[in-house]
Amino acid sequence: MKNALLVSRILLGAIFFVFGLNAFLSFLPMPPLEGMAGQFVGALVQSGYFFPFLKSVETIGGLLLILGFFMPLNLLVLFPITLNIVLFHLFLGLDGIPIAILMLVAHLLLLWGYRSYYKGMLTMKASL
Repeated sequence: MKNALLVSRILLGAIFFVFGLNAFLSFLPMPPLEGMAGQFVGALVQSGYFFPFLKSVETIGGLLLILGFFMPLNLLVLFPITLNIVLFHLFLGLDGIPIAILMLVAHLLLLWGYRSYYKGMLTMKASL
């Protein structure tokens, strides 16, 4: 199980780091998106703040995954992004769905592996 978690951590971290950094440095060719997918990403870019913020979180989060720092917190911060990537590819562009599913499986495996750190957060009725 430790090996599976290590591979999942490095793989997920590399995906986040590389694709997050690519938004700033453009070292991977990215074909223009068409239709609703293009409109969606275009709106994120045109907002002026959200796309750079998203890609910064992906880049930093990916690096932290690779290094193994702040794992429980980092996994929670990155999970909505992973979920959005899967939903984006399900509803707006199926071409990237294999990587999206791989990310989701790796992320869920890591969340399961670090589940003991979330016990306190999963208390139904917390008291001060």
